[in-house]
Amino acid sequence: MELRTFDNLIAQRKEEPETKPESEKQEAKSPAANPIKVETRNLDFFYGPLQALFGISMAMPEKSVTALIGPSGCGKSTYLRTLNRMNDIVEGTRIHGEVMVDSEDIYSSQVDVVELRKKVGMVFQKSNPFPKSIFDNIAFGPRIGGQRNKKELEEIVVRSLKQAALWDEVKDRLHSSALAMSGGQQQRLCIARTLATNPEVILMDEPASALDPASTSRIEDLIFELKKNYTIIIVTHNMQQAARVSDFTAFFYQGRLIEFGTTRDLFTTPKEKQTEDYITGRFG
Repeated sequence: MELRTFDNLIAQRKEEPETKPESEKQEAKSPAANPIKVETRNLDFFYGPLQALFGISMAMPEKSVTALIGPSGCGKSTYLRTLNRMNDIVEGTRIHGEVMVDSEDIYSSQVDVVELRKKVGMVFQKSNPFPKSIFDNIAFGPRIGGQRNKKELEEIVVRSLKQAALWDEVKDRLHSSALAMSGGQQQRLCIARTLATNPEVILMDEPASALDPASTSRIEDLIFELKKNYTIIIVTHNMQQAARVSDFTAFFYQGRLIEFGTTRDLFTTPKEKQTEDYITGRFG
């Protein structure tokens, strides 16, 4: 069985407008030249006595999209949650090694976890809007952070909804319940809610897995736009999606990082046979 060609896998990927300045187009095409934003070094992770991650070392540039792929139970989501210490809430977990954001070890005793999670936001697999209005969902984070100025809150809500490509759809019903929105809209609302706290990194755990193809396409288009300003790390089981939206791809298997590189290289000329077998459907 031959490898699927990368050109086929990314046939649906959004093209850069030709009117963009050459410098901007070059930056979008060469994220590897960007400074490293998130890095793990020899990361081991344990759920009690069970080791779930083994020596993961990986460096992800800023303003890029990194996709984590691999079969169910291989450690992708566990790895993702180490990047903003979401695993801290699970009793009995521990790590060895380092997780660096902007060259700072986020597991240092000096790190404020609340501030960390503002900087490294997360969007979950299942949309989880609060039982509040659309406006109050977006304003929730800034209010918790101490923002009380009504005009500034309104500006944050508008900006976040526009960034999440949702403003035109909800601008006339900001004070209606978020629970009345469609599934795709709710997921974009959750992305907007994450953006409202001004993160620098956005973690996404299969954000489109429960959505229909049209809503999935909107989420993918949104990811492609957001990477201009944010570093995005996404877990996905959909290899075509990884090819369409990501600049880098990491293949995990049984808690180990088998291969990490540019998405083009990993899909067209993988270095490891396990990677080739997975992306050609021979196992997984």
